[in-house]
Amino acid sequence: MLRKLDSHTDYTERPAMANRGPSYGLSREVQEKIDQKYDPDLEQRLVDWIVAQCGGNLEKPQPGKQNFQKWLMDGTILCRLINSLYPRGKEPIKKIAETQMAFKQMEKISQFLQAAEAYGVTTTDIFQTVDLWEAKDMAAVQRTLMALGSLAVTKDDGQYKGDRDWFHRKAQGYRREFTEEQLRQGQSLIGLQMGSNRGASQAGMTGYGMHRQIM
Repeated sequence: MLRKLDSHTDYTERPAMANRGPSYGLSREVQEKIDQKYDPDLEQRLVDWIVAQCGGNLEKPQPGKQNFQKWLMDGTILCRLINSLYPRGKEPIKKIAETQMAFKQMEKISQFLQAAEAYGVTTTDIFQTVDLWEAKDMAAVQRTLMALGSLAVTKDDGQYKGDRDWFHRKAQGYRREFTEEQLRQGQSLIGLQMGSNRGASQAGMTGYGMHRQIM
């Protein structure tokens, strides 16, 4: 299922995060609490993975949340990242357009989010377009990328690149397989546990509501 672009997102040209005006009052306090969740150490690990996963001539950004945001905000690197987790010819995003148009860049972010969810990232781990585009919640962006990396390591399908210790494997349900003989034995056991009515007879019994005949 394809995810639509956020309905509240304004697709007109917007300045980058550094050019946005300061927040005041309660909104500033809320934003500061969100910003405190951002992990600079995790940022470096994610950058290392994205560069290793995408390959090519991808350059690392300078350290820092603003640089990390600008590095990802046009959606190109994110699209390359999700495509790199699929075999050649089966990439979910067929064409990654190079564009300076804001709404096209946000569209690429949305394509990445759709593909990440289809890959297996849960909805609760998916960030919103404005979390990245307007730097509303870069910690949420980190959370999505961590979930994606963990899935890639867990799938172990040969598409993951980089240090396998960068991410934790996700727990998988244990599925037990039974042979036909084991299934037959199980059915026999159930029959014994339920009891048997062999040899039983309804002779001498009367139907409900009928008078019993005295001989």
